Amino acid sequence: MKKSQKIKNEARARRQRRVRAKVSGTATCPRLSIYRSLNHVYAQLIDDQNGKTIVSARDSEVKDVKTKMEKATAVGKLIAEKAATKKIEKAVFDRGMFKYHGRVKAVADGAREAGLTI
Repeated sequence: MKKSQKIKNEARARRQRRVRAKVSGTATCPRLSIYRSLNHVYAQLIDDQNGKTIVSARDSEVKDVKTKMEKATAVGKLIAEKAATKKIEKAVFDRGMFKYHGRVKAVADGAREAGLTI
């Protein structure tokens, strides 16, 4: 019988492959990729055609926020502001292996509030 952690990791990998098969970014409409750890949130805008990260943001760049949800929303706003400096208005959302819920949803909502079309 497989260990429960191995089963979880395999399910995460399957989920991530399934999402990535449907989502691809270009230079004009990059992929907004989210990674959520236990304490931190990271976001990147990626051009898949060239294999380059255009801009990135993480919650350690954001100051004066207390909760993880506030940090996630602030990361979304920060990535949208950085995208605006590179003249990027649209992006495709890549939730990766995470459910579109909680901090992942907060990043997307923060990016939308700051003007990025997802």
